[in-house]
Amino acid sequence: MKRCLIVAGGDYAPIGPVGEGEFVLACDRGYAHCLREGIVPDLILGDFDSYTAALPDGVSVLRYPVEKDDTDTMLAVRWAKENGFDAVALRCAFGGRLDHLLSNVQTLHYAVTLGMEAEAGDGCTFLRVLRPGVYRIPRREGQSLSLLALTEKVEGLTIRGTKYEAEGITLRNPTTLGQSNAFRGDAEIRFESGVLAMVCCRLEE
Repeated sequence: MKRCLIVAGGDYAPIGPVGEGEFVLACDRGYAHCLREGIVPDLILGDFDSYTAALPDGVSVLRYPVEKDDTDTMLAVRWAKENGFDAVALRCAFGGRLDHLLSNVQTLHYAVTLGMEAEAGDGCTFLRVLRPGVYRIPRREGQSLSLLALTEKVEGLTIRGTKYEAEGITLRNPTTLGQSNAFRGDAEIRFESGVLAMVCCRLEE
């Protein structure tokens, strides 16, 4: 599994650790977030409307015009797919403007339609977008588990290992049926069609 760690330009949140052999791609202001942790990215990409300081020597840079159809993060996902990566993980992709957050969710959805694994996290929230299959989700202590249909419907959804379990249901968009479930152990999620967002959020103490 070749994974590309994409550092976006949202609010700063801890990026590391970077896995051995993991490719780090910084998007525009994401480079400033990398600098903050002493991470040297393998590639920097963007239109550089939000990061205007000097860029490092010895690191490849892809520049795009400000007026373009895709966000920098979407361009990063497209680049990762074209260069043989099987999975993308977004960091510093939450916070800030709501439209940026929603477009990042759509970007993860797009990655899944390309057959990639796709997730994002910031320490308090973990988001994974899933295509049909069977998934074992290790228990996350002190966190909720929410499931949201990103397509019109998610069919044949079975949920086990949680406070509220389900067997072969259809989860529709829009609905809030899958909001704020709770782990009882490791969870199992399986479904037959559609695209599902799994969101784990730290509960307030």
